[in-house]
Amino acid sequence: MYWQEESNEEHYRVPEDVVDVRFSIRCPTLPVDHAWALAGEIRRILPWFPQEPGNGLHIIHGADSGNGWERPEGADDLLYLSRRTRLELRLPRARVTDAAALTGQRLMIQDHVMEIGDYRTRPLARSNILYSRYVASDPRWSEEEFIEWAVEQLRGLDLRFKKVLSGRRMHLATPDEPVETRSLMVADLPYPDAVRLQERGIGPWRAMGCGLFIPQKSF
Repeated sequence: MYWQEESNEEHYRVPEDVVDVRFSIRCPTLPVDHAWALAGEIRRILPWFPQEPGNGLHIIHGADSGNGWERPEGADDLLYLSRRTRLELRLPRARVTDAAALTGQRLMIQDHVMEIGDYRTRPLARSNILYSRYVASDPRWSEEEFIEWAVEQLRGLDLRFKKVLSGRRMHLATPDEPVETRSLMVADLPYPDAVRLQERGIGPWRAMGCGLFIPQKSF
């Protein structure tokens, strides 16, 4: 007799030890480069947020294109946000109730008001291709050196992967000096490894939106 079971990955269920907490917001516009200001407002209300390495903030991105509209590139340009836009934090499940303190708050982000509403949680993605728009990089590194560093970080998490690709180079403003970032795609990950990468991320500045991974279909 020959009997071959289906791949265990077909039945893999994503654990919810870490989740994305998605708050509804009222905020018509934001500067494109709002990471530092938004992180500061979240820290004001949730002082524990930047102190725990697993916590992360998703920079509000909006759509890249739609009906002929393209996302502006200049740091001081404005994003025009729809009612479906959400403020998202990546948190351990145990911290979700604490993060609910954001509900009902008004944040001031470079003179732009953001009113925070109710929230829902969403499990991490079951995807074998993940992407980070912003991974903090040393400005002295070439693309090859950045890839070498990224591969070392991924191996340090005991991840299995076959492809790593670097993309856009961008800067996020801070009061001291800009944080240089590069986008990064990691492909052909088994589902458990993909979840681990989403849970852990790579590199510094997680509370300002760097090093967080999302499924490729989300960008």
